[in-house]
Amino acid sequence: MRKEIVLSGYGGQGLLMAGVLLGEAIALYESMNVTQNQSYGVQARGGTSRSEVVISDEEINYAEIEEPDILLAMSQSALNEYGPKVKDNALVIVDSSFVEDMSPVKNTRNIHRIPITEISRDRTGKAMLANVVALGALSTLSRVVSKDSLEKEIAKRAPTGTEEINLRALAGGITEAEKLLK
Repeated sequence: MRKEIVLSGYGGQGLLMAGVLLGEAIALYESMNVTQNQSYGVQARGGTSRSEVVISDEEINYAEIEEPDILLAMSQSALNEYGPKVKDNALVIVDSSFVEDMSPVKNTRNIHRIPITEISRDRTGKAMLANVVALGALSTLSRVVSKDSLEKEIAKRAPTGTEEINLRALAGGITEAEKLLK
């Protein structure tokens, strides 16, 4: 089993950290092999940002992603760039706060439009925790990592004093994704 995941959007949305959190949660608590790569544009905030996570129950000999099984697009430009590259029937999650045009994705009907940034604002009062909301939605819709594993990793990695608000953001993404599955 090999899963290729791309988390993409604008710099400043926390996608590089989301990739680290996802990769570590899977490696430490799910006993799977994981690689995680990241890239970002020349601008720290506002430029493009991408985190790639490869998960496998076997040794990972090739860490590059060719056709994502799972795509999280937190901006229209991210969907425009990576949407056409996803595998047939890939899971695509978009932040409907920033993504309107779904036409770049041609080979899947497994698309979920979630107001990720709005949920972050509603649940925490901060848009900057949208990456954690997105992880909650991704974990629920993809089942590549358990809620418990993500909670442990987020509680461990969150800056002191922010554990509760981060876990509230995670729960917001999980709750929204569970609604979609009903």
